[in-house]
Amino acid sequence: MIKKLAMCIGQYKKASILTPLYVLFEVITEVAIPFLMADLIDKGINAGEMSVIMKLGIALIISSLISLLFGILAGHYAAVASSGFAKNLRQKLYYAVQNFSFANIDQFSTASLVTRMTTDVTNIQNAYQMIIRVAFRAPFMLIFSLIMTFSISPKLSLVFLAIIPFLGTGLYLVISKAHPIFERVFKTYDKLNKVVQENLRGIRVVKSFVREDHEKGKFHSVSKKIFNDFSTAEKILAYNGPMMQFSVYTAILLISWFGAKMIVSDTLTTGQLVSMISYTGQILSSLMMLSMVFVMITISRASAERVIEVLDEESDLKNGENPIYDVKNGEIQFKHVNFS
Repeated sequence: MIKKLAMCIGQYKKASILTPLYVLFEVITEVAIPFLMADLIDKGINAGEMSVIMKLGIALIISSLISLLFGILAGHYAAVASSGFAKNLRQKLYYAVQNFSFANIDQFSTASLVTRMTTDVTNIQNAYQMIIRVAFRAPFMLIFSLIMTFSISPKLSLVFLAIIPFLGTGLYLVISKAHPIFERVFKTYDKLNKVVQENLRGIRVVKSFVREDHEKGKFHSVSKKIFNDFSTAEKILAYNGPMMQFSVYTAILLISWFGAKMIVSDTLTTGQLVSMISYTGQILSSLMMLSMVFVMITISRASAERVIEVLDEESDLKNGENPIYDVKNGEIQFKHVNFS
């Protein structure tokens, strides 16, 4: 499935490669900011060195601007790559449907094919954009921030090793429960499109036989089913927020508690504690971004499977034993012919 979808990247490979590179540079400059802040507090403010404050302050401003620039470039190329990928995928789907026989179309239904070329492709596009940008940013941020925290204080960094498995387990449970519901939702979307399509095509018949209430009832029934399924799925996904907040605030409290004791015992400086808290936000925000990516992949996975079904379908229309590909010139010359 992934191989077939990757073939649709086509001429947008350059943008797809540049996006993670710019993300990497953005993360490197962003991770350097708390480290510079620690030196600014310890070597500049606490020491009363104005020259050090000026130098580190300028370095912080430059790092922030560079990080902003790389972030803008990453966002631009991610948008270009994902929209181009969706364009190619939609075109491939359209060409595949053009070769279908009536039996192939009836197997999927017209409403289902419309949903797959619109809603499903859009879901895949959003997932692809998050994969080439956020899915690269989060691991880079997580790894570099952990390296920096361990270089500052290995003891305090053990807090993250206790929280990360808790988050990973919770995320796995959320995804495993939500994915089957999204699969069911997209099948219900097909039914909704079918109801709307039948109503619009037969609108004269519906009005002639006064069947408006019946059609409204059909539409309401399908819409309610979609509402119930989406509500259930979103309630499951909503556990991400409290779980992440609990982890973030627990980590900050533990680091602040143990860090304050280490400052009193002169094994940690004030600047290092501030940078540790900053890295805590970066590490747990990267985990939050990863959870968002997994949620988007969970939603788009069902869409991707539906799209691949269409691409894998073989048309019932076949050429004969000796097909004729060259069409002869059927031009006829008229001489001495008058039309009146």
